[in-house]
Amino acid sequence: MGVGARAGWRGLAGVALLTVVATGCSETAEESPKTPVSATPTDEASGAAGSVARSGGTLGPASSACELPVSFDTAEDWKPKAVAAASQDTSTTGSDSSGSPEDDLAGDLADALLRQGPVSLVCEIDAKPAGNIGYLRVWTGKPGSDDADAVLKAFVAAEHGASKAAYRTFEAGGLSGAEVEYVYTSELLDDAKKECALAVVTDDGPVVVHLGGLDTAEHTEMLPAYRLAKQTLRTT
Repeated sequence: MGVGARAGWRGLAGVALLTVVATGCSETAEESPKTPVSATPTDEASGAAGSVARSGGTLGPASSACELPVSFDTAEDWKPKAVAAASQDTSTTGSDSSGSPEDDLAGDLADALLRQGPVSLVCEIDAKPAGNIGYLRVWTGKPGSDDADAVLKAFVAAEHGASKAAYRTFEAGGLSGAEVEYVYTSELLDDAKKECALAVVTDDGPVVVHLGGLDTAEHTEMLPAYRLAKQTLRTT
C-alpha cells in the first residue's frame, strides 16, 4: 500500500474514531444510565459459570476470515473481519516522506485504535448481526520473552481508564493462558463498564482476545461468545 493510500485510510480511521465517540455519547446518554459496577471478581468471564454460545464456525485457519496463530469457534451469527495493520515502517522512505501534520494526527488516531501495549488489532468479530452492540477482538504481537500474564498486564496497563483488574490463569487446548476481568471508565463519558480479556503465547507470538461492549449489560449478554472462544482455543 502506498503512502498516499495509507494516509487516506488513516484519515478515515480518524473520522471513524470521532464518529464512534460521538455515537457512543448519544447511545450512552439515552440507553445506558450510570449504575455502579462491582469490582468483585466473578466467574462469568472465566467460564466457570454461565452458558456457552452455539458455534457458528472456526476462526484462525488460513481459509477463515482471519488467519491467526490460534484458532477458536465463533458464536453463531457473529461476523468476523480482518483488520489491516496499524502502520508500516516508514524508516526507508527517507526524504521522499512528506507527511503533513494532518497525516500525523490521523496516524496517531489509527494507532490508538489498532495498537494496545505489545499487541496490534488484527481481527474483530461483530456481535450486531446476533443482536448485541460490541465486538470480540483479537490482537497479536511479535514473539518475545514475556509470558501470557506479562502480556495481558501490559495490554490492560495500556488501556487508559482500566482499573480493578482481577487476574487468573486457565488451560485450554494444550495452552496455558492468563485472563482478566476489569472495569473501564471512559474519561469522556464518565461511565464505567466491565470488560474482560485473555492472553496466550504461541511460537508465532502472543495473542489477546478481548471482549468489551457498549455497556456492562451488553458485555454480560455477549459473555457466552467469549466463553465459547476460550473453551475451543487451540494453536493452528
